Amino acid sequence: MKPNPRVRVIDLETTGSSPPAHAVCEIGWQDVVLQEDGVWAIGGEGGSALVDPGRSIPPVTMAVHHIMDEDVKGAPFWQEIAPTILRPEGGALALAAHRASFEQRFCTPKLSGGAKWICTWKCALRLWPDSPGFSNQVLRYWRMPEGLDRSKGLPVHRAFPDAYVTAHHLRDQLNAAGLEQLLAWSSEPGLLPRVPYGPDRGAYWRELSDETLRRFTSDRNEDVRFSARREIERRDGTSLPREDEPKQGELL
Repeated sequence: MKPNPRVRVIDLETTGSSPPAHAVCEIGWQDVVLQEDGVWAIGGEGGSALVDPGRSIPPVTMAVHHIMDEDVKGAPFWQEIAPTILRPEGGALALAAHRASFEQRFCTPKLSGGAKWICTWKCALRLWPDSPGFSNQVLRYWRMPEGLDRSKGLPVHRAFPDAYVTAHHLRDQLNAAGLEQLLAWSSEPGLLPRVPYGPDRGAYWRELSDETLRRFTSDRNEDVRFSARREIERRDGTSLPREDEPKQGELL
């Protein structure tokens, strides 16, 4: 029997943030499945697997996830195990992660089969802009998702518990906005509801002066630039040129 359509949530624990200098030492997953009645729900038990990163785990990252070299000794290497999890039997409509850009550094298109990705962080910015924060755990306790088993979501910073928590955010996002909308939001920079740093930190974009907004359009952070531009567009009723489009007078 053909399985119901699903999105597979992925969480990685690694030796650091920058491959190939760093590598995966644990992967966790949890599926979110489309039911016959059209409602998305947590599906299956999910799971996790330790991965031999092929190098020592630095103390600074051991202090985050508490995975030690002796734990991963004899575990499969990433290239061996990743395709079996990222490309499950029966397929997946997409993969998902909280701040998916991190997982995508390690889950390359070759390993994932060119899967589409949903970023639950970017989608949370759109759907729950009044949250006091947008980390996986802040959203967990601010939202208190229905059906989330507290013990299964612990300890924090281990691959399965984090994937399990993220899956509850994804489930609610899918039911609120649908798969295609989440994919579209995930393909753009994050639309931040508030200024994240500096003297205007915590202010909503609508509270800023036009001059301040214009300054933010040249900020170093692409999410800040995108968010400021969107507010300017809202005020002006116009559309500023995208950063990857030529401005008037520029040659293609």
